[in-house]
Amino acid sequence: MLVVMSCISFLYHGRSCEFRDICIDTLGVFTGVIIVILITKLYRKVSKKSNTKSPENKDIKVLFISSTGGHFSELMQLKSLFNEYDYHIMTEKTKSNKNLKKQYSNKINFLIYGTKKRLFSYAFILIANCFISLFIYLKKRPHVVITTGTHTAGPMCCIAKLLGSKVIYIETFANRNTKTSTGKILYYVADTFIVQWEEMLELYPKAKCFNWIY
Repeated sequence: MLVVMSCISFLYHGRSCEFRDICIDTLGVFTGVIIVILITKLYRKVSKKSNTKSPENKDIKVLFISSTGGHFSELMQLKSLFNEYDYHIMTEKTKSNKNLKKQYSNKINFLIYGTKKRLFSYAFILIANCFISLFIYLKKRPHVVITTGTHTAGPMCCIAKLLGSKVIYIETFANRNTKTSTGKILYYVADTFIVQWEEMLELYPKAKCFNWIY
């Protein structure tokens, strides 16, 4: 936890070696990014008018985002940070996590769940999630975005980077010797890229390794 807190202050499961997966993720992410670029200059002009004082921890807005399942389980290992920052959570909406709204109320928003097993609908869902991510970003205006992956978090990370927020990406615990398709993209986007296995430093030379998130 201290490691992630330090990163804030200073600033897919398994391997996917199929070219198709990377293309789909990239297409969805950059479709949203192109839209965001059109409003970036206006947003920055408005932001310059806001208070520029360095915020205290409780004033720092941190957005925690991941897809559902194992990635979300890893993300929630950081929930002790919720007491330290002005937090917000985003994940995919599924039957298994429907009770999260009761638990976190207005501190959580959901993205549309999609799977690559249904490629046609997945492409449209990913694009829709780009718009949802943009809406939530502009509403919450986080200083920092933290994610444990995977594809669902890609659009938000790119939007955050373009609009001046810091991005912390934590590669999944499930990968010890191979990159995830999302990691391949966000390695060049994240301000801090964290891996959980020392072996992964050979694949991501500029990453930081602080051992397991569990």
